[in-house]
Amino acid sequence: MTEYASTRTTAPPAPRPPGRRRGSGVRLLLTGLLTLLLASAAVVAVAPLRHPLPAPTVTRTLPASMVIPGKAPTMPWPTSGQAALTVPGVGSFGTSGEQKPVPIGSVAKVMTAYVILTAHPLDRGEQGPSLTVTAAQAAAYPAELARGESLVRVVAGAVFTERQALQAVLLPSANNMARILGAWDAGSEEAFVDKMNDTAAALGMTDTRYTDPAGLDPGTVSTAVDQVTLARRAMELPAFAEIVAQKTATLPVEGKVRNYNSLVGKDGVVGIKTGSTDEAGGCLAFAAVVTVGGRKVTIVGAVLGQPGADTPVQLDRVFRVTRPLVRAAAAAISVHQVVRAGDQVAAVRGPLGADTTLDASADVAVVGWPGLPVRLEVDVPAVPERLPAGTGHGRVSAAAGDGEPVTAGLRAGAGLEPPSTWDRIREHR
Repeated sequence: MTEYASTRTTAPPAPRPPGRRRGSGVRLLLTGLLTLLLASAAVVAVAPLRHPLPAPTVTRTLPASMVIPGKAPTMPWPTSGQAALTVPGVGSFGTSGEQKPVPIGSVAKVMTAYVILTAHPLDRGEQGPSLTVTAAQAAAYPAELARGESLVRVVAGAVFTERQALQAVLLPSANNMARILGAWDAGSEEAFVDKMNDTAAALGMTDTRYTDPAGLDPGTVSTAVDQVTLARRAMELPAFAEIVAQKTATLPVEGKVRNYNSLVGKDGVVGIKTGSTDEAGGCLAFAAVVTVGGRKVTIVGAVLGQPGADTPVQLDRVFRVTRPLVRAAAAAISVHQVVRAGDQVAAVRGPLGADTTLDASADVAVVGWPGLPVRLEVDVPAVPERLPAGTGHGRVSAAAGDGEPVTAGLRAGAGLEPPSTWDRIREHR
């Protein structure tokens, strides 16, 4: 019997379809989620960087105004008449008496000189054009003398320079030369008086009326406040200020004359003009210059209506009440530091909490007196995002009363830096 061997074999397992490996689907899912998360995080991180940073903000820490500390000065005002006292470019010490129009005597000659010098300006020391005394003007002298007027001697054909004529008007208070000057300038006394009144109106002297160039007519009236207004403007004219500060002068025909204002040269007084009549009493417009903290300061005032039976008494009394006013004003004026170097003037707030200060780089001092208001101004341009410590940026200024501002620069305290990229991202998490 024949035996046969077995020929049955086992078939290999069928291959798996592509992409069907175990766990690959999970890995793909995780990879996709991670990619999505990273993309989202990138979007979130970049989003705040797309927007510009807000500009730094400035907050003023200095007040807008202040008052010079201390007790306000008490001025020794005259007990009669009226007065006014001021420091040009700073402020007023106030007034006394009722400011109503009253006769002012020869103080009117301040306007006469002011009109002449604005129409015919003179530099310091300049003589200017000449004028000749007419026969009619010379013929009027005896009658003027008989009335007891203040005069300088004149003769027909006498020649005066403009400066000499003004010296005659402002020093010995010559009525006749005030009339001669008026006619020389305007053609007649009447036309010149019109110019005086027009000028008063232009200067805002609402309580003033001129009726003659000399002030002898009691119809020429004004107030102390108005005369201070005029005196301030007149003292800005170099020739006027030079003449009224003279104690004496030498004139044609008359010779040497003296200034009726005996206060010149005392207590810093540098002018301006006396006046006295029966109706006006003793009157004086005055100016004094004092040195305060190395600065020259001008005091201007007027006193009207001081009693007395005649010119010597009237002028003596007006001088006696004026000197205490000048001294009190000079004693009250001082230099006051209102901002010191290093004082914080403003605070700067940068984005994301960065901050610094703006501090005064120097002292700021004003001339004034206790009780006087002071305006404080701060000017800060737009602050850049980076401001190194000590960098100058902006300014601070102070002005006392009506004065011009005194200014100092500002500088950054700590450095101001923009936030880093990481700070910006973290802030928006």
